[in-house]
Amino acid sequence: MARVMWNGSLSFGLINVPVQLVGAVVDRDVHFRQLHEKDGAPIETRRFCAEEGKEVPFDQIGHGFETENGTQVVLTDEELDAAAPRKTRTIDIEAFVDAAAIDPLLLDHPYVLLPAGETDGVRRAYRLLAEVIEGSGRVALGRVVLRAKEHLVAVGVREGLLAVTTMRFHDELRPASDVDTGGARKPSAAKLKAAVDLIGELSADWDPDRYEDRHRKRLEAAVAGADRTEHLDDGDDDAAGSGTPGATAGSDLMDVLKASLAKARS
Repeated sequence: MARVMWNGSLSFGLINVPVQLVGAVVDRDVHFRQLHEKDGAPIETRRFCAEEGKEVPFDQIGHGFETENGTQVVLTDEELDAAAPRKTRTIDIEAFVDAAAIDPLLLDHPYVLLPAGETDGVRRAYRLLAEVIEGSGRVALGRVVLRAKEHLVAVGVREGLLAVTTMRFHDELRPASDVDTGGARKPSAAKLKAAVDLIGELSADWDPDRYEDRHRKRLEAAVAGADRTEHLDDGDDDAAGSGTPGATAGSDLMDVLKASLAKARS
Protein backbone atom coordinates (compact mmCIF):
# COMPACT_ATOMS: atom_id res chain seq x y z
CA MET A 1 0.00 0.00 0.00
CA ALA A 2 1.11 3.54 -0.76
CA ARG A 3 2.20 5.59 2.24
CA VAL A 4 -0.20 8.35 3.27
CA MET A 5 1.61 11.69 2.97
CA TRP A 6 -1.15 14.05 4.05
CA ASN A 7 -4.56 13.83 5.70
CA GLY A 8 -7.19 16.49 5.24
CA SER A 9 -10.21 17.34 3.17
CA LEU A 10 -11.13 18.56 -0.29
CA SER A 11 -13.61 21.42 -0.24
CA PHE A 12 -15.94 22.28 -3.14
CA GLY A 13 -18.57 24.86 -2.18
CA LEU A 14 -20.39 23.40 0.81
CA ILE A 15 -19.14 19.88 0.03
CA ASN A 16 -16.26 18.79 2.28
CA VAL A 17 -14.73 15.37 1.58
CA PRO A 18 -12.17 13.77 3.95
CA VAL A 19 -9.23 12.59 1.83
CA GLN A 20 -5.74 11.14 2.05
CA LEU A 21 -2.88 12.12 -0.24
CA VAL A 22 -0.61 9.35 -1.55
CA GLY A 23 2.13 9.37 -4.16
CA ALA A 24 1.16 8.48 -7.72
CA VAL A 25 4.72 7.58 -8.73
CA VAL A 26 6.65 4.46 -7.78
CA ASP A 27 10.38 5.02 -7.24
CA ARG A 28 12.10 2.49 -9.53
CA ASP A 29 15.56 4.06 -9.38
CA VAL A 30 18.49 1.91 -8.26
CA HIS A 31 19.78 3.56 -5.10
CA PHE A 32 23.36 3.18 -3.85
CA ARG A 33 24.95 3.94 -0.51
CA GLN A 34 28.28 5.71 -0.35
CA LEU A 35 30.89 3.39 1.17
CA HIS A 36 34.56 3.59 1.97
CA GLU A 37 36.05 1.52 -0.85
CA LYS A 38 38.82 0.26 1.43
CA ASP A 39 36.70 -1.42 4.11
CA GLY A 40 33.07 -1.06 2.97
CA ALA A 41 32.12 1.16 5.91
CA PRO A 42 29.27 3.62 5.23
CA ILE A 43 30.17 7.27 4.63
CA GLU A 44 28.59 9.82 6.99
CA THR A 45 27.81 13.45 6.20
CA ARG A 46 28.57 15.95 8.95
CA ARG A 47 28.33 19.74 9.18
CA PHE A 48 31.51 21.61 10.07
CA CYS A 49 32.09 25.28 10.78
CA ALA A 50 34.47 26.70 8.16
CA GLU A 51 35.82 29.19 10.72
CA GLU A 52 36.33 26.92 13.75
CA GLY A 53 36.91 23.66 11.90
CA LYS A 54 34.63 21.65 14.17
CA GLU A 55 31.27 19.93 13.85
CA VAL A 56 28.19 22.08 14.50
CA PRO A 57 25.13 20.61 16.28
CA PHE A 58 21.90 20.86 14.29
CA ASP A 59 20.28 23.17 16.86
CA GLN A 60 23.10 25.71 16.36
CA ILE A 61 22.71 25.98 12.59
CA GLY A 62 21.30 29.33 11.41
CA HIS A 63 19.69 30.35 8.14
CA GLY A 64 21.55 32.87 6.02
CA PHE A 65 20.52 34.57 2.78
CA GLU A 66 23.04 36.39 0.60
CA THR A 67 21.66 39.50 -1.10
CA GLU A 68 22.68 40.73 -4.56
CA ASN A 69 25.27 43.11 -3.06
CA GLY A 70 26.87 40.28 -1.06
CA THR A 71 25.35 41.14 2.32
CA GLN A 72 24.56 38.12 4.53
CA VAL A 73 21.12 38.31 6.15
CA VAL A 74 20.54 35.82 8.98
CA LEU A 75 16.98 34.90 9.92
CA THR A 76 15.95 33.38 13.22
CA ASP A 77 13.69 30.36 13.56
CA GLU A 78 10.96 32.69 14.81
CA GLU A 79 11.21 34.86 11.68
CA LEU A 80 11.05 31.80 9.45
CA ASP A 81 8.04 30.47 11.35
CA ALA A 82 6.27 33.82 10.94
CA ALA A 83 6.74 33.67 7.17
CA ALA A 84 5.65 30.03 6.90
CA PRO A 85 2.21 29.33 5.36
CA ARG A 86 -0.66 28.51 7.67
CA LYS A 87 -0.81 24.72 7.86
CA THR A 88 -4.38 24.06 6.88
CA ARG A 89 -5.83 20.61 6.35
CA THR A 90 -8.04 21.60 3.45
CA ILE A 91 -7.64 21.82 -0.30
CA ASP A 92 -10.09 24.57 -1.26
CA ILE A 93 -11.11 24.45 -4.90
CA GLU A 94 -10.81 28.02 -6.18
CA ALA A 95 -11.61 27.65 -9.87
CA PHE A 96 -12.16 25.24 -12.75
CA VAL A 97 -9.99 25.74 -15.83
CA ASP A 98 -9.46 24.05 -19.18
CA ALA A 99 -6.68 21.50 -18.73
CA ALA A 100 -5.35 22.27 -22.22
CA ALA A 101 -4.83 25.91 -21.18
CA ILE A 102 -2.24 24.93 -18.54
CA ASP A 103 1.34 24.98 -19.81
CA PRO A 104 2.72 21.44 -19.25
CA LEU A 105 5.92 23.02 -17.91
CA LEU A 106 3.92 24.26 -14.92
CA LEU A 107 3.00 20.71 -13.86
CA ASP A 108 5.33 19.29 -11.23
CA HIS A 109 4.60 16.13 -9.21
CA PRO A 110 1.57 13.79 -9.34
CA TYR A 111 -0.36 12.44 -6.37
CA VAL A 112 -3.63 10.59 -5.80
CA LEU A 113 -6.41 11.57 -3.39
CA LEU A 114 -8.22 8.68 -1.72
CA PRO A 115 -11.38 8.87 0.38
CA ALA A 116 -10.47 8.89 4.09
CA GLY A 117 -12.96 6.57 5.72
CA GLU A 118 -15.19 3.65 4.91
CA THR A 119 -18.55 5.32 5.48
CA ASP A 120 -21.04 5.52 2.63
CA GLY A 121 -21.33 9.28 3.07
CA VAL A 122 -17.62 9.87 2.49
CA ARG A 123 -17.50 7.57 -0.51
CA ARG A 124 -20.61 9.08 -2.09
CA ALA A 125 -19.23 12.61 -1.67
CA TYR A 126 -15.87 11.48 -3.12
CA ARG A 127 -17.57 9.86 -6.10
CA LEU A 128 -19.70 12.97 -6.65
CA LEU A 129 -16.63 15.19 -6.76
CA ALA A 130 -14.81 12.83 -9.12
CA GLU A 131 -17.77 12.69 -11.50
CA VAL A 132 -18.35 16.45 -11.36
CA ILE A 133 -14.69 17.21 -12.20
CA GLU A 134 -14.50 14.56 -14.91
CA GLY A 135 -17.82 15.58 -16.41
CA SER A 136 -16.81 19.23 -16.54
CA GLY A 137 -13.93 18.45 -18.87
CA ARG A 138 -11.83 20.75 -16.72
CA VAL A 139 -9.41 20.53 -13.81
CA ALA A 140 -9.95 22.14 -10.44
CA LEU A 141 -7.34 24.53 -9.04
CA GLY A 142 -6.63 24.76 -5.32
CA ARG A 143 -3.85 25.14 -2.79
CA VAL A 144 -2.32 22.79 -0.25
CA VAL A 145 0.54 23.07 2.26
CA LEU A 146 3.04 20.20 2.01
CA ARG A 147 6.32 20.11 3.93
CA ALA A 148 5.94 23.72 5.11
CA LYS A 149 5.42 25.04 1.56
CA GLU A 150 2.21 26.15 -0.08
CA HIS A 151 1.58 24.57 -3.47
CA LEU A 152 -0.84 25.40 -6.22
CA VAL A 153 -2.47 22.12 -7.33
CA ALA A 154 -4.53 20.90 -10.25
CA VAL A 155 -7.15 18.29 -9.37
CA GLY A 156 -8.35 16.00 -12.13
CA VAL A 157 -9.55 12.41 -12.47
CA ARG A 158 -7.47 9.38 -13.47
CA GLU A 159 -9.01 5.91 -13.67
CA GLY A 160 -11.87 6.98 -11.45
CA LEU A 161 -9.65 8.46 -8.73
CA LEU A 162 -9.01 12.10 -7.91
CA ALA A 163 -5.53 12.93 -9.18
CA VAL A 164 -3.60 15.90 -7.79
CA THR A 165 -0.60 17.50 -9.48
CA THR A 166 1.45 20.15 -7.73
CA MET A 167 2.26 23.09 -9.97
CA ARG A 168 4.99 25.65 -10.37
CA PHE A 169 3.97 29.30 -10.26
CA HIS A 170 4.08 31.16 -13.56
CA ASP A 171 7.04 33.35 -12.58
CA GLU A 172 9.18 30.25 -11.99
CA LEU A 173 9.32 29.53 -15.73
CA ARG A 174 12.13 31.14 -17.68
CA PRO A 175 10.69 33.43 -20.39
CA ALA A 176 11.41 32.35 -23.94
CA SER A 177 12.84 35.80 -24.56
CA ASP A 178 15.70 34.95 -22.17
CA VAL A 179 16.85 32.08 -24.40
CA ASP A 180 19.26 32.94 -27.21
CA THR A 181 18.32 31.08 -30.38
CA GLY A 182 21.22 32.54 -32.32
CA GLY A 183 18.99 34.54 -34.63
CA ALA A 184 18.34 31.58 -36.95
CA ARG A 185 16.44 32.42 -40.11
CA LYS A 186 13.02 30.97 -40.86
CA PRO A 187 13.42 27.60 -42.62
CA SER A 188 12.41 27.25 -46.25
CA ALA A 189 9.11 25.67 -47.29
CA ALA A 190 10.97 22.63 -48.67
CA LYS A 191 12.75 22.01 -45.37
CA LEU A 192 9.51 22.43 -43.44
CA LYS A 193 7.76 19.91 -45.70
CA ALA A 194 10.61 17.41 -45.30
CA ALA A 195 10.49 17.79 -41.52
CA VAL A 196 6.70 17.35 -41.49
CA ASP A 197 7.04 14.23 -43.65
CA LEU A 198 9.61 12.86 -41.21
CA ILE A 199 7.23 13.47 -38.30
CA GLY A 200 4.51 11.65 -40.25
CA GLU A 201 6.73 8.60 -40.77
CA LEU A 202 7.66 8.51 -37.07
CA SER A 203 4.10 9.08 -35.81
CA ALA A 204 2.57 6.26 -33.77
CA ASP A 205 -0.13 5.63 -31.21
CA TRP A 206 1.07 6.21 -27.66
CA ASP A 207 2.00 2.88 -26.10
CA PRO A 208 3.81 3.33 -22.75
CA ASP A 209 4.89 -0.34 -22.74
CA ARG A 210 7.21 0.38 -25.67
CA TYR A 211 9.38 2.63 -23.52
CA GLU A 212 11.46 1.52 -20.57
CA ASP A 213 14.32 2.80 -18.45
CA ARG A 214 17.30 1.11 -20.15
CA HIS A 215 19.82 2.69 -17.79
CA ARG A 216 18.01 1.20 -14.79
CA LYS A 217 18.01 -2.24 -16.43
CA ARG A 218 21.76 -2.07 -16.95
CA LEU A 219 22.26 -1.11 -13.30
CA GLU A 220 19.99 -3.94 -12.15
CA ALA A 221 21.96 -6.37 -14.30
CA ALA A 222 25.20 -5.16 -12.74
CA VAL A 223 23.79 -5.49 -9.20
CA ALA A 224 22.54 -8.99 -10.00
CA GLY A 225 26.07 -10.02 -10.97
CA ALA A 226 25.54 -10.20 -14.71
CA ASP A 227 28.41 -9.74 -17.12
CA ARG A 228 29.47 -6.12 -16.52
CA THR A 229 30.63 -5.84 -20.13
CA GLU A 230 27.33 -6.99 -21.61
CA HIS A 231 25.73 -4.33 -23.78
CA LEU A 232 21.96 -4.04 -23.49
CA ASP A 233 20.54 -3.03 -26.86
CA ASP A 234 19.60 0.65 -26.91
CA GLY A 235 18.26 0.48 -30.43
CA ASP A 236 19.94 2.10 -33.41
CA ASP A 237 22.90 4.05 -32.06
CA ASP A 238 23.21 5.99 -35.31
CA ALA A 239 19.67 7.31 -34.96
CA ALA A 240 20.08 8.59 -31.41
CA GLY A 241 23.81 8.69 -30.95
CA SER A 242 25.85 11.58 -29.64
CA GLY A 243 27.24 12.31 -33.11
CA THR A 244 23.91 13.45 -34.54
CA PRO A 245 24.01 17.12 -33.39
CA GLY A 246 27.49 17.65 -34.73
CA ALA A 247 26.65 16.00 -38.05
CA THR A 248 23.57 18.20 -38.44
CA ALA A 249 25.47 21.36 -37.59
CA GLY A 250 28.19 20.60 -40.12
CA SER A 251 25.98 19.31 -42.93
CA ASP A 252 23.32 20.69 -45.20
CA LEU A 253 20.08 20.47 -43.20
CA MET A 254 18.06 19.41 -46.26
CA ASP A 255 20.42 16.49 -46.92
CA VAL A 256 20.12 15.39 -43.29
CA LEU A 257 16.31 15.60 -43.43
CA LYS A 258 16.20 13.54 -46.62
CA ALA A 259 18.50 10.91 -45.14
CA SER A 260 16.44 10.78 -41.95
CA LEU A 261 13.21 10.38 -43.94
CA ALA A 262 14.69 7.58 -46.04
CA LYS A 263 15.88 5.82 -42.89
CA ALA A 264 12.44 6.13 -41.24
CA ARG A 265 10.69 4.76 -44.31
CA SER A 266 13.06 1.81 -44.49
